Amino acid sequence: MEAVNVQSIRDGKIHLAVDTEQLQVLLGCGRKIATDIGNAAEARIQIGRRILWNVRKVEKYLDSISE
Repeated sequence: MEAVNVQSIRDGKIHLAVDTEQLQVLLGCGRKIATDIGNAAEARIQIGRRILWNVRKVEKYLDSISE
């Protein structure tokens, strides 16, 4: 599997959706917490067997729960 380039994910708003590995990088956490946050944000997108996460929904959710 190709290594995820953190800077390429964080630079700009290029990505509308990311896979779970990229979501982990964006959030700076492990797989379980990243998927928990993605599910809580209702950001899960399933296309066939592939799972992607809607970045805008995740950002909006994090903004809403932060103090």
